[in-house]
Amino acid sequence: MKTFALAAAIVCGIASSAGAQDWRESPWGPEDELGAANHITPESVLEASKLIKTGKTYNLGIVVDSKTPAFSPRSMSITVLQPNQITTQGLGTNGMTYNDDIFMGWLGIGPQIDGLGHIGIKHEYYNGLQGAEVAKADGLAKLGLEKLPPMVTRGVVLDMTKHYGQEIITEGTAYTKEDIIAVAKAQGVELKKGDTVFFHSGWLNLLDGENQDHDRYVSVEPGLGITGAEYLAEIGVVAVGADTWGLEALPFENGTDGVFAVHQILIPKNGIYILENMDTRELVKDEAWEFMFVLGVTRMKGAVQMMINPTAIR
Repeated sequence: MKTFALAAAIVCGIASSAGAQDWRESPWGPEDELGAANHITPESVLEASKLIKTGKTYNLGIVVDSKTPAFSPRSMSITVLQPNQITTQGLGTNGMTYNDDIFMGWLGIGPQIDGLGHIGIKHEYYNGLQGAEVAKADGLAKLGLEKLPPMVTRGVVLDMTKHYGQEIITEGTAYTKEDIIAVAKAQGVELKKGDTVFFHSGWLNLLDGENQDHDRYVSVEPGLGITGAEYLAEIGVVAVGADTWGLEALPFENGTDGVFAVHQILIPKNGIYILENMDTRELVKDEAWEFMFVLGVTRMKGAVQMMINPTAIR
């Protein structure tokens, strides 16, 4: 009996170990670099288009400048030049003048998408790709955002402020699976495979509202919790967004020393994209709980992240 129990324990241990490796294998095959974007199909796009009832559009990206709070050490600036015109009346006999701009900064600042090459687990990335084969100094060799197709999905926004009864949700609040289910039910929406799901916390009011506090905004935040992330991955969403700079709850959940564990669940383990600093206020004001979501990312080869301004259409 003891021998059988030992053998069973060994088998279970092997099975558990094998199960722990599953995240390294994409369900779309060993060459896959798109992750959950594979859920976007002509059929799903047509279904998303049926959500357009009024034609009203919403900018989801916030306005960004050199003062926008960002995850340290990220920063940005713009320099405007008038090449070869300063000492002239312009170019040609018609005096043509023009302005050009130089961008200097990080692509992961302000409203942004985190690509699949952004987050790893001990230098392993989505689909089991090793750090050395992914990250090159002049751009990602694998998982670059230039490979992402146009992102057109059903979008859903969940008003967490109403759920918690807070205009601005307290930092460190982690949205659980149960919270997400409750809010979706209260709003009469069903989360589905292929969705892009947004969370509204009121956090952006710290940038331009009466409670403006830039230091607080970028140092802590409410956000998606571990069980909530696992639930969304189980559903099979394409992307998860929030009106915060880092999506997940900070201080990190349960006082653990884990760092951005929700990012790890979504990106390397499930190929789910993350959208940060998304302005959900007008959607919530209009109770536009579901809509057509559209995002075309700048196709900069090897980019890890990108500043974005997605559109919601209802």
